[in-house]
Amino acid sequence: MKKLILQMQMSVDGFVGAVEDHRWQLWDWGEESDWDDELKADFNAVFDTVDTILLSRKMAEDGYVGHWSNAARKYPQDRFHAFAQRIVEAQKVVLSDRLKASRWERTRVAGGDLPREVNALKAGEGGDIAVFGGASFASALIAAGLVDEFQLFINPAVLGAGRRIFDQGGFARLKLLGSKAYACGMVVSRYAPAG
Repeated sequence: MKKLILQMQMSVDGFVGAVEDHRWQLWDWGEESDWDDELKADFNAVFDTVDTILLSRKMAEDGYVGHWSNAARKYPQDRFHAFAQRIVEAQKVVLSDRLKASRWERTRVAGGDLPREVNALKAGEGGDIAVFGGASFASALIAAGLVDEFQLFINPAVLGAGRRIFDQGGFARLKLLGSKAYACGMVVSRYAPAG
């Protein structure tokens, strides 16, 4: 059975989005990146196990597929951006009741009941399923108990306020799968539901 892996960048105080316009992420998916080489390599390794990317309608419409397709074309020989080509090649599934058809390459729209759709994807053949947000979508997946692994990229920043992803789900115990600190200041902690 496939795993649903939720990967999110987060501040030390548990926020995934800032209220004010602060540059708090070591890499905000733009041209500038403060990630060290080891973190870049480990990030790319995640995509070796993934063959499906789950997206919210908002994330798809905000340009996720186009952004990484452009990055794959722009950096075809760059080892750090190897994941961009994997995103292009992966099956993408947009969960939405509003969209009726996909406008994106290798992407299909699935609507209806969130647990039913995600569990159907998990029952399929192949590699794992990755999801990268946004905050509301991640919160809904967590509240529905659909996340099999959390990969939290903790940036060395305190926001004080912002968007969270664990507010809807209530109390839950997690089991630590691993944690690694990087020279750039990032700590990546991996958890699975304990029960």
